[in-house]
Amino acid sequence: MLSIQLNEQMIEQRFIDELQKHLEQIEQRRILWDMKELCRQTCMSENNIKEKFFYDERFPKRKIGGKWYFPAIATERFLLSWITEQPNN
Repeated sequence: MLSIQLNEQMIEQRFIDELQKHLEQIEQRRILWDMKELCRQTCMSENNIKEKFFYDERFPKRKIGGKWYFPAIATERFLLSWITEQPNN
């Protein structure tokens, strides 16, 4: 006779962890962000972005036609560095 015991909480947590990994992969499939997506990703307004870091020479951006585009991975790396440089108030 074979007896199997399952820890439902562990299975549920494993499922949630795997789902989160897949959702992050889907999100990273975007290669470019526009200003609307940058605002969404940072939870900042366009004016706040322009005031805080838009004109930082390290910030990756390219204007094509009349619209700004940001390479997603490079922008994410910049933002993670930028936020660590900000003073705690």
